[in-house]
Amino acid sequence: MEPKYKRILLKVSGEALAGDNKTGLNYDVVTDICKSIKKCADAGAQVAVVVGGGNFWRGRSSGAMDRTRADHIGMLATTMNALALADVLESLGCTVRVQTAIAMSQVAEPYIRNRAVRHLDKGRIVIFGCGTGNPFFSTDTAAALRSVEIEADILLKATLVDGVYDKDPHKFDDAKKYDTLTFSQVIGEDLGVMDSTAAAMCRDNHMKMLVFDLSRPDNIYDAVMGENIGTVVSED
Repeated sequence: MEPKYKRILLKVSGEALAGDNKTGLNYDVVTDICKSIKKCADAGAQVAVVVGGGNFWRGRSSGAMDRTRADHIGMLATTMNALALADVLESLGCTVRVQTAIAMSQVAEPYIRNRAVRHLDKGRIVIFGCGTGNPFFSTDTAAALRSVEIEADILLKATLVDGVYDKDPHKFDDAKKYDTLTFSQVIGEDLGVMDSTAAAMCRDNHMKMLVFDLSRPDNIYDAVMGENIGTVVSED
């Protein structure tokens, strides 16, 4: 069976990698996620990943540290997660490249768009660390940027809920789930799916996004194969 999407950008939050531990890495969870990523690659999809760092660092939320420095520490946290994902994927038999937006040549390649695309064309999984490499931008914005740069067919945003709701479904029993949305709605209604910079980048560059639940890791594979899950967000 052919995948519906030939080239995908998967955004995985750092918190998702912690599982019930809430912090650090839960290797059972990481392994399950990586097995699903491998299934996508084995099916013929080209897979790139942007990973967050919230399982290691949430320093800026305290307001006690300079924002630029706090964001730089967060970029290092994303690199730790990228290396952990690469290690597990390699143990499963995948060929992986980690690229970082901040140069750290002893542990990863520098992010070079053409090199990343070449890796994907050769069937390698590419994991992007350090976000955009700039403070004041989230890893959601990095995911939007990288998906546009590598000309992904879709941005897959793995979350802790099974789609986009008009309000927090964990707090409100009458929360309404959307099957489809536009990025203009996401921004205008302040739905909290991603920050406005990331949403505007997807909207302005006609990047489609699927928001889905990662508590079942095989949803990654199902999304790539075109199964009807989650919420589709596009401007078309």
